[in-house]
Amino acid sequence: MKFGIFDHMDRGAVPLGEQYESRLRLIEAYDRAGFHAYHLAEHHATPLGMAPSPSVFLAAVAQRTRRLRFGPLVYTLSLHHPLRVAEEICMLDHMSGGRFEFGIGRGISPLELTAFGVDAAQAQAIYIEALEVILQALTRESVDFEGKFFRFHDVSIEMAPVQQPHPPLWYGVARPEGAAWPAQHKVNIATNTPAERARLITDAYRAAWTAAGNPLAALPLVGMNRHIVIADSEAAALASARRAYLVWYASFMKLWIRHNAKPPNAMYPDNFDDLQRIGLGVAGTPARVRAVLAEQVEAAGINYLACRFAFGDLGFEEAQRSVALFVEHVMPALAADARARE
Repeated sequence: MKFGIFDHMDRGAVPLGEQYESRLRLIEAYDRAGFHAYHLAEHHATPLGMAPSPSVFLAAVAQRTRRLRFGPLVYTLSLHHPLRVAEEICMLDHMSGGRFEFGIGRGISPLELTAFGVDAAQAQAIYIEALEVILQALTRESVDFEGKFFRFHDVSIEMAPVQQPHPPLWYGVARPEGAAWPAQHKVNIATNTPAERARLITDAYRAAWTAAGNPLAALPLVGMNRHIVIADSEAAALASARRAYLVWYASFMKLWIRHNAKPPNAMYPDNFDDLQRIGLGVAGTPARVRAVLAEQVEAAGINYLACRFAFGDLGFEEAQRSVALFVEHVMPALAADARARE
């Protein structure tokens, strides 16, 4: 059982420069505490994503940490030139001594793609070509590719990543039928779904993994993420979570409301109490959070939990307290439970 961090870097209540510095201080705490990886979302034209260029922020992460792995979840490949992405991956992998994690996807929001002049209907096809080009660039000395959107002939590649043949891949999965491809290609997955739905996804992943002749002992990371707020009293935790979630949700919905549209595959309600009720978040004392997450981890069949400690207008001290209590009281218990099930 491993633990990570998922971060939208949504707009908070402080100036942006202060928000970046506060987040980097939290990331230093994640590093000291032994979290496996920090995953940063990419979003554009929305307050949900105040780190629209993940590589820029992750370069700072590389320099402020020593053990923590990190990467985008995901790079929106339909918006990027694939050779540039490959170069940035190599730089970040070297800057961190081989700690980069490569999240891949086409981009979940057609509104964000349209803002950059990309036809959302073609995003999947662009993503598929871009990924093939990037993997060539990370594993070969030259790139040759002939596609509908990208064409390269004998392009010299002068950089290679530290991790061979390339850094670990991550992919977001919302439905069980989406689990086969990453399992067949040994790609780690994460989902934002309730435990019961997550179980359908993790079961489908394990089935595809074993069908491909792989042992369960070598299973990649299959995870889910949760909003988490922990305090010394349940009242204090709920007060912080309810307040901050409203800010996060407003950022999450702003672009969709502006365009009179609804986000695809989104299960987020408009208040934290309902978020807790459906199992996508939890707030309370360490004992309560430990009990809720233990039940969800077993029900979902995951071996990786990505925690969202910083969101909305949560202050640095509030988020830092959640992390400290999680590391002291929750993380060891969940890890022990996982070992007992093995």
